[in-house]
Amino acid sequence: MSEGTSMVMESSENGTDLSQDDTGTIVEMPEATILSQQTSVNLVPFIGQRFVSQDAAYEFYCSFGKQCGFSIRRHRTRGKDGVGRGVTRRDFTCHRGGYPQMKLSEDGRMQRNRKSSRCGCQAYMRIVKRADFNVPEWRVTAFSNIHNHELLKTNGVCLLPAYCTITPDDKARICMFAKAGMSVRQMLRLMELEKGVRLGCLPFTEIDVRNLLQSFRNVNRDNDPIDLIAMCKKLKDEDPNFQYDFKLDGHNRLEHIAWTYASSVQLYETFGDAVVFDTTHRLDSYDMLLGVWVGVDNHGMTSFFGCILLRNENIQSFSWGLKTFRGFMKGKAPQTLLTDQNMWLKEAIASEMPETKHAFNICHIISKFSDWFSVMLGSRYDDWKSDFYRLYSLEQLEDFEEEWREMIDKYGLHDNKHIISLYALRMFWALPFLRPYFFAGLTSLCQSETIHAFIQRILSAQSQLDRFVEQVAEIVGFNDRAGSKQKMPRKPPEVCLKTGSPIESHAATIITPYAFGKLQEELLLAPQYASFVVGEGCFEVKHHTRMDGGCKVIWILCEEQISCSCRYFEFSGILCRHVLRVLSTNNCFSIPGQYLPGRWRVNSSPSTNQPKNAMRDHSEKIQLLESMTSRLVAESIETEERLDVACEQTSMVLSRNKDLPRPTQSVNDIVYNCPSGLILPEVEDTDGFVQSFTMGTSHEPLTSGKMKDRRPRDGIDISQNEDIFPVLAVDSSSMTHQIVQ
Repeated sequence: MSEGTSMVMESSENGTDLSQDDTGTIVEMPEATILSQQTSVNLVPFIGQRFVSQDAAYEFYCSFGKQCGFSIRRHRTRGKDGVGRGVTRRDFTCHRGGYPQMKLSEDGRMQRNRKSSRCGCQAYMRIVKRADFNVPEWRVTAFSNIHNHELLKTNGVCLLPAYCTITPDDKARICMFAKAGMSVRQMLRLMELEKGVRLGCLPFTEIDVRNLLQSFRNVNRDNDPIDLIAMCKKLKDEDPNFQYDFKLDGHNRLEHIAWTYASSVQLYETFGDAVVFDTTHRLDSYDMLLGVWVGVDNHGMTSFFGCILLRNENIQSFSWGLKTFRGFMKGKAPQTLLTDQNMWLKEAIASEMPETKHAFNICHIISKFSDWFSVMLGSRYDDWKSDFYRLYSLEQLEDFEEEWREMIDKYGLHDNKHIISLYALRMFWALPFLRPYFFAGLTSLCQSETIHAFIQRILSAQSQLDRFVEQVAEIVGFNDRAGSKQKMPRKPPEVCLKTGSPIESHAATIITPYAFGKLQEELLLAPQYASFVVGEGCFEVKHHTRMDGGCKVIWILCEEQISCSCRYFEFSGILCRHVLRVLSTNNCFSIPGQYLPGRWRVNSSPSTNQPKNAMRDHSEKIQLLESMTSRLVAESIETEERLDVACEQTSMVLSRNKDLPRPTQSVNDIVYNCPSGLILPEVEDTDGFVQSFTMGTSHEPLTSGKMKDRRPRDGIDISQNEDIFPVLAVDSSSMTHQIVQ
């Protein structure tokens, strides 16, 4: 065992004892037994240390091993990528850990016993994957620095294969020497003289140089950009709507290239209001930055808008990419654009898209916290992270500013450069500053994970650059087919109504299941809030457990306009629980049409090409029919005589309407292809029973049998109430069919 290198630390993943397979032996070491003096204190792993990824932990342990005098390798894993939670545990061990295993040759004989450096060394570091606020990070749960072999000195450890690295500058010089016809030994001797090092003291060996030259022969990088442009030209010839553009540098080499597909342009016309521009990945094989424009459609599925490859990462490159993308999309800029925290990109967006609201993806910011604050805050890191996430989710600007100052005082972060930078850029990431803008749910952590998974599929196509555009087209084509399947006309799905509210049944027939699920979450929370009238058309809504605070809801009844100080509708396109509480309290049984935006409706389609005036006139006629039908129901159920007349006349109108010719595709198919009536066929209630859900005025159901006379309550005539509060609309054909039965 090497002198002065013994340390063992263990920690369970969940606080319980680890199994014998997972743990080493905890040994008390004398005070004189410490880490090698060559090791920097800041590089010693410790229990609870956090890393952004496996690669970050690997690089850290590599640095530690290099200073101690050994190299490391990846050992055991728990979990498997693509299955369940993916890899959840990783062990990094000394390169001499374990024992060599005898292998059988093809003829069944044992292979000759080659000499191996493995001697069962027990040194290792274990990391476990955990997620805080759905953002994964890796924590050190076990660490041992006990070696049963001598450690190498500085001049020897650099020759280990793990540390024989060749810098990009050295690679360029080796390539130049090779073109000049120099031998490998001549290259090494010349570089030793240039660097002023002794013979054999370069950080790489002759074998490393030969392997590098072989890789140069395997990848002809000069021809790849030519093939990439040729592939784009081929796709353009096959599809005139395919668009691409590129730029060459002063040496006639490919500098930037961007492209998009016909289906992506159509999707952008409808769903290009909120866009994510992800520039966090590179094509490592060719050292080019990959940028991907994506969004989300009305079904919550990721929509691909365009792709770009950049040789350089600077303001000029990003400006070219943004200008090119805008040209692809007929000059239309997104309302909101979500990116990572890249200052060059920030400046380019301010220049090329000044009218666009630019924001930073909070996931990219949170992923850096472990490097920024975990060591400095120590045991208080988890508490600080919870406080930060609560501040991020606040609704009011005043609350954010006040609680931010309290957080700085609590943790003593006044002079921290990262905190100062975050506060200076708070209008780009804090939700109180972003709520007035529409982001279509792209800021949520769940949606960020979905987009990340989609981009990973694109990255998997980087094996050959000349086929990259074609392979991305196949991935996007699959996604488009999945989206088209969602939009195909089919039998209305069974909808589970959880509240029994007429507002819920009304919305279920108009917006997509994805958007309806978001609205339903707000409906379920709305009863927990109390509504108070504080003025004409002004309401104060607060949670039943809070005496102060709350949100202010303004309802202009004559114009059917309603807004809330939380700005949730402006932010997501879904009405908040505060507005829904006010609507239900004031006997409003349907949501005004402008608060069920076309962005989330079932009939939202990039192929919509009807004139706007025609669509608006058609929509107004539908709203008039809804109003007349709902008024008919309210008037007819007062007496048996009225009901008989209504059934007879409605049946005649329906028969006459059915005799009229039916067009193959009308405006109705695009604008309003789902009834928003009181009757929902095959609606599943909370008990799991499927029934015809019928809703009359107020909360009393219509039945197919004899109906009782409706008495006005508290002296208020129901027919007069219809003029004051909008009621849930009824599809005339469905209503007649139900009543006649």
